[in-house]
Amino acid sequence: MQRLLRMLFGGAGSPAKLLEPGTTAPDFRVTAHDGSTVGLADLRGRKVILWFYPKADTPGCTVEGKGLCARHEEFVRRGALILGVSFDSVAENRAFAEKFRFPYPLLCDTKREIGMAYGACDSPGAKNARRISYVIDESGIIRHVLPKVDPATHTDEVLALVS
Repeated sequence: MQRLLRMLFGGAGSPAKLLEPGTTAPDFRVTAHDGSTVGLADLRGRKVILWFYPKADTPGCTVEGKGLCARHEEFVRRGALILGVSFDSVAENRAFAEKFRFPYPLLCDTKREIGMAYGACDSPGAKNARRISYVIDESGIIRHVLPKVDPATHTDEVLALVS
């Protein structure tokens, strides 16, 4: 098992590798802040913006989340669904979503399974997710990877990619 994990995610000290454009996005099934279950396979036919953020209700994550919220209708018109992902609990993400009235799901990857699969962390013991994003097309193929996200400009960058 350890060998398999090293092959998939790199050895100790090795940063997790980001997925490449053109590859199939790994499926997942996880609880969202509102208690619903979200599975990527269930979203086929829609573009998905998968944005990983380090910690709910912290300054950078708030700027990023509010930016996406402010332009949410533009994403909807372009057929894109926004999914935030952090390692926070349902209660922490619920409070974050309610405080800022986010109209999109915040996924609670408390086991770090999505983070590991997408290169947002190096180990299941990681404290926080890396601030990265993916644009996944209607067929479940990764079209764009944003390996370094600036919270202040993230919304404009992602919106341009789903035109």
